[in-house]
Amino acid sequence: MYEYITGRLVELLPTEAVVENAGFGYSVLISLSTFTKLQNQGEEFVKLYLYHHLREEEEAFFGFFDRDERELFVQLISVSGIGPNSARMMLSSMTADELRSAIIAQDTNKIKSIKGIGLKTAQRVILELKDKVGPGGGSAVSIPIPGAEPSVKEEALSALVLLGFAKPAAEKALNAVLKAEPTVKLEDLIKKALKIL
Repeated sequence: MYEYITGRLVELLPTEAVVENAGFGYSVLISLSTFTKLQNQGEEFVKLYLYHHLREEEEAFFGFFDRDERELFVQLISVSGIGPNSARMMLSSMTADELRSAIIAQDTNKIKSIKGIGLKTAQRVILELKDKVGPGGGSAVSIPIPGAEPSVKEEALSALVLLGFAKPAAEKALNAVLKAEPTVKLEDLIKKALKIL
């Protein structure tokens, strides 16, 4: 089992970080929450806690800013019907603390508001995890980014497309959010667009 990777942060996107270690560039899939924390940290050298996903011909590294988020990710994928990409979507739509609170409070509506999570899956998450999750140690960190700049919209669009949404639908959702809130932060822009999609 891989525990973590340390190295130079070569590239940072809302859904992926490329970390160079010993001459190799590792593509690590990340949540929006981890992206925000890495961007806020602003360090060239980073440490990401890893989950190594290996299924038949599919192999991927999922990276997390802290153990707390990784622990919740592992708990989420233990629930039948939730794979790594769905768990990453859940952790991109809410912080680890918000998701834990929703599970503990048995707030089915909040959990099923996440794209791709239906009523039965939300109920299953609550049923299987309500006694396993406890209060976490992480907290959301927001950084100010001018929302009207095209680069912010492009980053958000790229993140949504990488999460599996069709480009026209993602663009329409982003335009709707930016029209209502021109100065929205990147993380909030993606989260609000996810609610529309």
